[in-house]
Amino acid sequence: MMYLVLFCRILLAGVFLAALVGKIRSAAAYREFAGSVVRLGLFSRRVSRVCAAVVVGVEVLVLVLLVPARTVPAGFLAAVVLLGAFAAGIVLALRAGNSAPCRCFGASSAPLGRVHVVRNLILAVAGAGGLAVAVTGAGAAWPPHAGGAAVAGVAALLVVFLVVRLDDLMSLFSSRPVMPAVGE
Repeated sequence: MMYLVLFCRILLAGVFLAALVGKIRSAAAYREFAGSVVRLGLFSRRVSRVCAAVVVGVEVLVLVLLVPARTVPAGFLAAVVLLGAFAAGIVLALRAGNSAPCRCFGASSAPLGRVHVVRNLILAVAGAGGLAVAVTGAGAAWPPHAGGAAVAGVAALLVVFLVVRLDDLMSLFSSRPVMPAVGE
């Protein structure tokens, strides 16, 4: 079970790190992210800008909490709450007819959609699973075997890559092939 906790820690830390870097890598990137929160129309412009700052702050908090072993359960809990809030916010925005571009990981022109809700819920389930194992103490046998830790780490990093590139993968697999014109 310790490998499940390790997998979930690396997965969530990787996803939140990529999201954080995408949002704060430059002043322009942060403005684009804050603007996308405003365009969702969930709150007033001023409150939306505050929400954008709070999101960045909570992402930092999740990262900090997932590092030391004694705060991992709190990190999982914070991640689950934030991911649940993201999913709920996207659902509310979609119901209102708003689908601003997903600036979850920085510059993306893909509009928010159901796939983003599902992604956040799956990540929340991973956090809840990690939390359940961490609080029961089943994952406390430390240090792990190097081979098992490597497998858990590589698997988590692969999933992080897939999560971060989800919009690209969705566009790749949802695009219809362009048929050449007759006579070409």
